[in-house]
Amino acid sequence: MDTLDVEDVLGDSIGLFGDEEHNDGTVYYGPLTLTTAPKEGKANTLLADHLFSPSLLLAERIERGLIPLAGRSVVELGAGCALPSLLSATLDAPPALVVAADYPDRVILDSLIKNIDSNRPHFSKKCDVRWISYEWGSDVAPLLELVSDDRKGYDIVLLSDLLHFDASHDALLLSLTSLLHKSSSARTYVSAGKYTPAAVYEYFLREGEKLGLAWEEGEDDGVWRATLDVHGGGLDREQLGIRKGMCRWWTGRWSEEGLAVSGREDHLSKVRFADKTWAGR
Repeated sequence: MDTLDVEDVLGDSIGLFGDEEHNDGTVYYGPLTLTTAPKEGKANTLLADHLFSPSLLLAERIERGLIPLAGRSVVELGAGCALPSLLSATLDAPPALVVAADYPDRVILDSLIKNIDSNRPHFSKKCDVRWISYEWGSDVAPLLELVSDDRKGYDIVLLSDLLHFDASHDALLLSLTSLLHKSSSARTYVSAGKYTPAAVYEYFLREGEKLGLAWEEGEDDGVWRATLDVHGGGLDREQLGIRKGMCRWWTGRWSEEGLAVSGREDHLSKVRFADKTWAGR
């Protein structure tokens, strides 16, 4: 596989936010006001101090109702400022549960918690919004405990711009397949920037298929079709369309073979989980 080219990835963010000297890292999407983590420590290393185009693409599709979420349980891994998941909590027909998960680092989590708490007045009363500290590949039990029913799995798993971390694909897939509810209606929505080399995302998709996932790549014409006002960091409708055009995205579901395998327990037994997780409201 090719390795992550940080300069290519950051090029997307620099273009997104324009003149960083005059940008405070705040983006406004409809009722939401979102800020990125400070440029320090793990937040910088893991690129949690940026909002990238794939997050905007998923948000646009959520706003347009193209990702069915009403009454469902949603978890976003590597959430960052959590635009897609938090936007879903503002819908007229929102998910029943939204969980924003990110790496167990205080700077990253403080930023995530701030975004959740400051935007909580805009969340639907029908939607329970939570955050959790989670490192990919570690024990998913604390995340599964947040699901209110006895199915022990999420209807929707969101992955926004995570595929460029190629060395973490196996851990990410372990978490994904352990969290996605084993049903024909469960879905994962995965978005990636075109700066991610083809060999990198092809490996992720191929390994996902081995674990029982079936993928369908989405198509888009690069036109921003949502209606909520989006601004901050030089964003306008033209820039939003350009950013959409910089992305690829896939919908994943369990294949018939994947549904036929008990799966989750088998996947969990492959690793020794580290106790690195804590959760909060």
